[in-house]
Amino acid sequence: MLSSHLSGGIWTLCLRDHPLLVSTPDKPFATAVRREKTYKANRGTVKETVTETARVPLTSAALGEDGSVILSGEGHSLSLTWHAVLGGAELCLAGERGWAYEFCLPAAEDEAVFGGGEQYRKVNLRGEHVVNFVSEHIKAATVLEKALLPHFLYREKKHADIGSYAPMPIFVTDRRRLILFDTTSDGYADLTGQDSLRFIFDSCPRSLTLLKAKSYEDLARLLAARIPNRQYLPGWCHDGMILSAQGGTRQILDKTFKLLDAGAKISAVWSQDWSGCNRTVMGYQVWWNWEADEKLYPNLQETIRQLNARGVRFLAYINPYLVKGSRLYDFCKKQGYLITHTDGSVYHIKSTTFDAGMLDLTNPAAVKYIKETLIGRNMLDLGVSGWMADFGEYLPVDCVLHDGDPAALHNEWPVMWARINREAIEEYGAKDVMFFTRSGYLGIQSYAPILWNGDQHTDYTRDYGMPCVLPASFSLAFSGVTMVHCDIGGFFSFLKLRRDAELFTRWMELSTFSLLMRSHESIRPQANAQPYDEGLMAQTVRLTRLHTALKPYLLQVSEAAGRGLPALRPDFWYAEDYAGSRDPYAYFLGDDLFVAPVIKKGVKKRRVFLPEGEWVCFWSGKEYRGERHYTVPAPLGQPPVFYRKTSSYAALFRHAAETIDHT
Repeated sequence: MLSSHLSGGIWTLCLRDHPLLVSTPDKPFATAVRREKTYKANRGTVKETVTETARVPLTSAALGEDGSVILSGEGHSLSLTWHAVLGGAELCLAGERGWAYEFCLPAAEDEAVFGGGEQYRKVNLRGEHVVNFVSEHIKAATVLEKALLPHFLYREKKHADIGSYAPMPIFVTDRRRLILFDTTSDGYADLTGQDSLRFIFDSCPRSLTLLKAKSYEDLARLLAARIPNRQYLPGWCHDGMILSAQGGTRQILDKTFKLLDAGAKISAVWSQDWSGCNRTVMGYQVWWNWEADEKLYPNLQETIRQLNARGVRFLAYINPYLVKGSRLYDFCKKQGYLITHTDGSVYHIKSTTFDAGMLDLTNPAAVKYIKETLIGRNMLDLGVSGWMADFGEYLPVDCVLHDGDPAALHNEWPVMWARINREAIEEYGAKDVMFFTRSGYLGIQSYAPILWNGDQHTDYTRDYGMPCVLPASFSLAFSGVTMVHCDIGGFFSFLKLRRDAELFTRWMELSTFSLLMRSHESIRPQANAQPYDEGLMAQTVRLTRLHTALKPYLLQVSEAAGRGLPALRPDFWYAEDYAGSRDPYAYFLGDDLFVAPVIKKGVKKRRVFLPEGEWVCFWSGKEYRGERHYTVPAPLGQPPVFYRKTSSYAALFRHAAETIDHT
C-alpha cells in the first residue's frame, strides 16, 4: 500500500498510487533556512520580526545506508525514515540544530484546507498564512475601535489580523487527507500557493504524519488513534445551564434561586470571583489569589452545601498566575515558584492594568503546590465540582525557567497547564469533576475535558463576536478537539460595546444546541443583559429546560466525541464536498440535529440550505427534503433547527419541542 520511489534525484512517497509527498530538484520537499527572530509581547499578543539570512534548498535525494532517504543541498542534509501507519505514513525527520525548516507538499489548485487548531475567521484556510504560535486572541485596540467608532465605520478584521489561543500544526483537506507535524516550534503554514502547501518551523519537527481516508469521520478516527482523545463531561453538565454569577454569597444564591424558582434548569453556578474581586478600568475582574475570599464568600463550603441541596453544583476559577501583592504571590515568590528574569527578579506579565507573577510549571515543587494546595485543598476540599482553568498562552520567550527553554516550551505551556489540572483531579480521586480551558496546542484533547472558545466581544461581528465561535469550533474539530463550547453572551464589553437581551437570547439559542450551556456575566456585568434579568427570564427558563430535555441525545454525542468524533460539525461534513458548502455558520450537532443559528440583529427569518436526507423542523414538525434552500421563521427562542426524520431520537426531539411549547 505504501511505496517509495527514488530515481534521478526525484523521490516520491505514495499510498495506493496516491502521492503523499514529492521531492524534485526544482521543487524540493524540504529547505533549510537560517532565520533571526525578535519578539515583542504586549498582554499576551506577540509581534515577531523575522530576518532570513540563508536558504538552502535540499534538491538532491539519495538512499542512506540504513534505508532512509537523505535530502541534501550545499553541504546541508535532512534524513527521513518512514513507516506505514493505518491510513498513511509517519516520517521521522532528523535535521540540523539551529536551522529552521520549510516543507512543501503537493495540493490541487482548488483543494480546501481546514484545521490549524482554533481559527476564528473562516473555515477554509486556503489562501491564508496560519501562524503556529500560541497567543492572546483579543487585541485592546480592536475593542477600543468598536467602542469608539460608529458601527458603520468599523471594518471586520481579516484572518491574518486575528491570533489564536490554540493553534496546531495539523490540517485536513477536502481531498480527505491529513497533515500533522509533531513539533512545538514557532512557525506558520503558507496556504497561498496554487499547487502546493508550505510549512515552516523554527526547528526541525520530530515527525510528519500523512494520512488519507474516505471520509472526514474516518480521518477523525485515525487522528484519535494517534493523539488519544480523553475529553469528557460528567452527566450533571447536561442537567441545565451552568450559570455565571458573582458578587458574593448573597448575590449568587439570590440569582440562582430566582431562576430555579421560576422553573429554569441550573446544573451549576460558576463564580469566577470566588477568590476575590479586582476592579480595574476595564471592569469587574478576578483577584488572582487562589483561595476563597472571606469577605465575598465567608464559609464558602456551607454555601456550596446550600446549592447542592437544590441540585446545583459550584464551579470556581483558576489560572497559572498570581496577582502582585496577594498573599499567595508573596508566598510563591519566597519559595521560588515564579518565573524570573535573568537577574533573578520575578518576571511580571500584565493583564489589562495589573501585574502578576507566573507559576513555573517546570518546577516540580511548584507543580506539587498547585495540585495539592491550590486545587486540592483550596478547591476540591470545599466541594468544588469544576472550574475554568484560564490562560496558559502568555509564557515569555525570554524568561528563566526552573528547567527548559521558554521559547521551545511556549506552545506546549497551555498543554502543561491542562495536564496539571487533570492530574490534580485524578490524584485527588475526585468524581464527577471537570474543568474547561481556552488555550491549547497538540495533545490538549488528552487532558482538557472540554475547551471553550475564549473571550468573544459582546456583539454580532464575524471577527470577534458571536459568529466567530463556529469557524473556531469547526477548525478545532478538524484538529482532533471534539468537545468545545462558548461563553453565552461573550466577555469583552467596553463603553457602547455591550449586549442587549436579543443578542443574549440568540447566543443562548446557539448554546442550547451544543454540548455545554454556560453563561458569562462579562467583564462589565451591570452594563450587559443577564439570564436572570426580568426581561430574559422566560427565555432562560424555556431554553434551559429544552437543553436538559436533550440530555439523552447529548450523552450519546458526548460519548462519540470521546472517541474522536466532533460534537459540532460543519454543514459539508457528511457531503464531504466543501465546494457544496452553503453556510459557514450552520452546523450538525452529532449525527441527527442540523442547526442554523441566527447571527444577525433584528432577524426574524433565515435562509437555510438543508443537507441531503429527509428533515423535520424541530419546532413545527413540518417535513422538508434535503439539498434545497428554504426560508424559515426564526423568532426569538426558536432558531432554525431540524432533525433527521429517520433518527432513533426523533421521539425525544418531538417530546422536547412539545415540552418547551408548554413551558
